[in-house]
Amino acid sequence: MGIFDFLSGEFIDVIHWTDDTRDTMVWRFEREGHEIKYGAKLTVRESQAAVFVHEGQLADVFTPGLYMLETNNMPIMTTLQHWDHGFKSPFKSEIYFVSTNRFTDLKWGTKNPIMARDPEFGPVRLRAYGTYSIRVTDPGRFLTEIVGTDGEFTMDEISFQIRNIIVQEFSRVIAGSGIPVLDMAANTADLGKLVAKEISGTIAEYGLEIPELYIENISLPPAVEEALDQRTSMGIVGDLNKYTQFSAAEAMSAAASNPGGDGGMGAGLGMGMGMAMANQMAQSGPWGARPAQAAPQPAAAPAPPPPPVEHVWHIAENGQTHGPYSKADLGRMATSGKLTRTTHVWTAGQDGWKHAEDVAELAQLFTIMPPPPPPA
Repeated sequence: MGIFDFLSGEFIDVIHWTDDTRDTMVWRFEREGHEIKYGAKLTVRESQAAVFVHEGQLADVFTPGLYMLETNNMPIMTTLQHWDHGFKSPFKSEIYFVSTNRFTDLKWGTKNPIMARDPEFGPVRLRAYGTYSIRVTDPGRFLTEIVGTDGEFTMDEISFQIRNIIVQEFSRVIAGSGIPVLDMAANTADLGKLVAKEISGTIAEYGLEIPELYIENISLPPAVEEALDQRTSMGIVGDLNKYTQFSAAEAMSAAASNPGGDGGMGAGLGMGMGMAMANQMAQSGPWGARPAQAAPQPAAAPAPPPPPVEHVWHIAENGQTHGPYSKADLGRMATSGKLTRTTHVWTAGQDGWKHAEDVAELAQLFTIMPPPPPPA
């Protein structure tokens, strides 16, 4: 190569970056062994920033625009300024392009269940998952704190750390929110904003922010969800007697439609159920009224009352709550003096905090002085 070709190459340099990967956060401009040339054009597009690193130190950050690198106060050392080195400058500069647009549809989720205390169900285990977006707000800090000298830094290299931060803050917010499990679905938007706010301080140290965080689902363990489904089914059924009659009529119709099945067993079963239904209808009359000539039926024995509900109690002292405690626990605390008449207590279904002496169930725990003894 002649000296003229070499010099002509030194006067032409265009520095820019176009990204079509959609997951690259930082890309280093490579010059294939050459330094940045004097008078080079630097193009920084929208949703980008260019970070100059000179002699291993961060020199400057360029926002979107077109720049001519030709002033003496630039940290760029060109070969044309160092004839004594034979066009081989001892100074090296690097340019890192940082993407400042939003990286969206990123997934997060709880790897293990979160332990929380529900005001209705007691201790529960919760799982949650959702999506979030992230954006670089401080390219210089992000480069020095996270990227280092990585020539091509992608979102996958930091997503694991961000997910850990989200799950940690989500666990803390859920455990201290006091929102019942059955009401969390109606509060996912507020919970997402609260978690994003709590995370903002931590990730700001990395030069990042989370513009959006969504909670798509909060779920209980399968066994608990199955129990809730059964409880819901019982609420839908309503009157069990009418449901039993309806089921019997459906079974009778199914048996009558298959008279030859199982050697006539279906027909016999249908006839037996039909007779039982007819007998029941004859006793109650065609329109639900008992006939006058029918013999009075003996009154059914009343069902025993349900067992008393064992309440669990919470105690508030010095702005802190602790519990739950059973009534037996409170009895022992009253004996030792840890529970007094003016201690604030609360249980599910109670309207706010009350003094222990104002709760009929707990008032009997405190010793009442006996009357004076009878005369001798």
